[in-house]
Amino acid sequence: MFGKLSKYIGEVKVELQKATWPWDPKETGFKKYRQLVDHTVVVVIAIVLLAGFVGFLDLVMRGFLALILPGASA
Repeated sequence: MFGKLSKYIGEVKVELQKATWPWDPKETGFKKYRQLVDHTVVVVIAIVLLAGFVGFLDLVMRGFLALILPGASA
């Protein structure tokens, strides 16, 4: 039982060492996570822009539907 578990943990350790991580292991402090932070900021900005675009389209479609369907109100 423990033999299989230790073998599994060893294999996981080897595979994790092969992985590329989104930070530079040589750096220390906040600089270590620079790439991770930069990509996170890009994703957050993209989400905000997409939300604004969808909200704008929602307003435009509501106005359009209010014009063509007189009884419809939002």
